[in-house]
Amino acid sequence: MKYSVNQLVPALCLSLLAAAVQAQTAEPDNKALPVASSTGPITANVSLATQYISRGFRQTWGQPALQGGLDYAHPSGFSAGTWLSNISNRYIENGTLEWDLYTGYAATAGDIGYSGMIYYYKYPGAEYKATATKYDYGELSFGVTYKFLYAKYNYTYTKDFFGITNARGTGYLDVGVNYDMGSGYTLNLHAGDGRVAGTGNNIWNWKDIKVGVSKTFEGGWTAAGAYTKAKGATNVYDSYTTGALNSAGVAESSNPATGTLVLSINKAL
Repeated sequence: MKYSVNQLVPALCLSLLAAAVQAQTAEPDNKALPVASSTGPITANVSLATQYISRGFRQTWGQPALQGGLDYAHPSGFSAGTWLSNISNRYIENGTLEWDLYTGYAATAGDIGYSGMIYYYKYPGAEYKATATKYDYGELSFGVTYKFLYAKYNYTYTKDFFGITNARGTGYLDVGVNYDMGSGYTLNLHAGDGRVAGTGNNIWNWKDIKVGVSKTFEGGWTAAGAYTKAKGATNVYDSYTTGALNSAGVAESSNPATGTLVLSINKAL
């Protein structure tokens, strides 16, 4: 991964995103699954955010993010889509772009919803040079909702996970609330628990939370604000760096899990 101030550390910036799908997964937390629209099966969206946060981690190192997606949703419940965002090479070694691909099925039975999705996250050109491990990885996601409550579990099916080798079986539990407060306002609450599989990889385990509010407007616009924070099981994130140099020729270090406020605006197309 990168080089900590005091040690060489495995590659993990934990875009443990969903979010993203989750993202799912690496996407912004609580991203909705594709659904069939009255305007047709294909929908698109574009977002501008003060920064990209996924699963509590600052993917753009505190800088703005431009994001967009394209989704196909069949009335039967099957869907597929893609989503992109800029990222920072301060967080992902030699990385500038995250590209998510996903497909799956979602349905409802009364107040209960359920879904199964397959995700693959690509980071073109990004690689942890010390072990020649790419950041690309894949997840299976299983979710259930009850009214405004939701729970989702993502399971890494690829051998490697976000620059960490031999990490198949890594899991991320995402639970939360999307409560309609009326007048277009929604309360967004999220708690996550990430467990990195593999011998010695549990030093990268983490938990994260998010408290936010979103507001929908006519014309497909949505504005949102949230406070998010993550906490590692150890101190490996405290002085995190990929070794990327700033304009002064100094390798920047920071804690990508620190508490932060993120604001965003989204337009459905």
